[in-house]
Amino acid sequence: MVQHLRRYLVTGLILWVPIGITIWVLTLIVSTLDKTLLLIPEQYRPETVLGFAIPGLGVLLTLVVLLITGIAARNFIGQQLIKGWDRILRRIPVVKSIYSGVKQVSDTLFSDSGLAFRKALLIEFPHQGSYTIAFMTGTPSGELVTRLPGEHVSVYVPTTPNPTSGYFLLLPKSRTQELDMSVDDALKYIVSMGVVGPAVAPTAAALLEPLPRPSIRN
Repeated sequence: MVQHLRRYLVTGLILWVPIGITIWVLTLIVSTLDKTLLLIPEQYRPETVLGFAIPGLGVLLTLVVLLITGIAARNFIGQQLIKGWDRILRRIPVVKSIYSGVKQVSDTLFSDSGLAFRKALLIEFPHQGSYTIAFMTGTPSGELVTRLPGEHVSVYVPTTPNPTSGYFLLLPKSRTQELDMSVDDALKYIVSMGVVGPAVAPTAAALLEPLPRPSIRN
C-alpha cells in the first residue's frame, strides 16, 4: 500500500512540477515587465483611471515600445539618432566597457547572419575520453588567427542545469563533431541533465520495414 502511494505521489510530482515551474516563470516575467508601467505618470496608470490594475499590461507596453523602436531604427533619422547615442555611451569611462561588451554579444546573438548557437557540437571536455555537447559561436579572428595552428572554431560549453554560465574554448575544428540535432534539442538535453533526449528521426530502412503481424492464438 505504501509503495502504491509513493508511486502515485511521484507520478503527481512528475506531472505538476513542469507545469508549476512554467507558471512561476511566466508569472515572474509578466510581473517584471509590469514594472515598466512605472514609467507612465501616476494619473494615467490603469489603477488610477480604472480603479484596478490590469495584469500583463506591462508586457503589451514593452512589446509596443520594442516595435516602435525597431521601426524607428529602420529609417535614416532613427539610424542617425542611434549612432549618436552609441557614440555618447562609448565615451563614458565606466559605461563604455559594459555597453561595448553587451552590445557585441547581443549583436552576435540576434544577428541574422551570425553563427551564434547555430550548430550543436560534440567535443571532448573536460578531459580526453569525456564528451559533452557544445555550441559553435563563430571562428577566431584578428591576432588569434595568426597564433593558432590550423583551422579553429569558437565554442561555448554550457553548464548544467543552468546553460547561461559555461566555458569559452578555441578548439581545432578537427576535434569537433557536428550533430544533426537542433540547438533547441541540444539545450533541452543539457538543461534536463540528459533526461530529455533528442528526438531520433527514423531511418529510411526503418520506415520501409513491415510492421510485425499480430499473433493469433487458438
